[in-house]
Amino acid sequence: MRNHDFVKGFIAGGTVAARRIVKFGSSDTVVVQGAAATDSLIGVSDLGAALNESVSVVMGGVAAVEYGGNVTRGQLLTADANGKAVAAAPAAGVNNRIVGVAMISGVSGDIGSVIINPGAFQGAGLA
Repeated sequence: MRNHDFVKGFIAGGTVAARRIVKFGSSDTVVVQGAAATDSLIGVSDLGAALNESVSVVMGGVAAVEYGGNVTRGQLLTADANGKAVAAAPAAGVNNRIVGVAMISGVSGDIGSVIINPGAFQGAGLA
């Protein structure tokens, strides 16, 4: 499912696979795959690109994204080491950056949907 409200062109600062979470690279016009829950995530690549090629990034609306683990609809999503979407689950007091909210449940390797809404949140301690 795709419903892109806002897609912007960038230059790939390295190989960017299709449907992967991305972050800014070395300049304002460059993106690379996200690689951690602490990266400043900005959107999801539409199609893949090689180094220095043009890559379209979905920055608003709904994007197709590859899951890197078990995901349940409604969960906040962040990037794993390969830019795949995984459920954000920070420990108490730990911050995670997110790219948005899962619309479809799935498992590793599935292509799911994410409502793009970058942000951050902190894990809560037990009361």
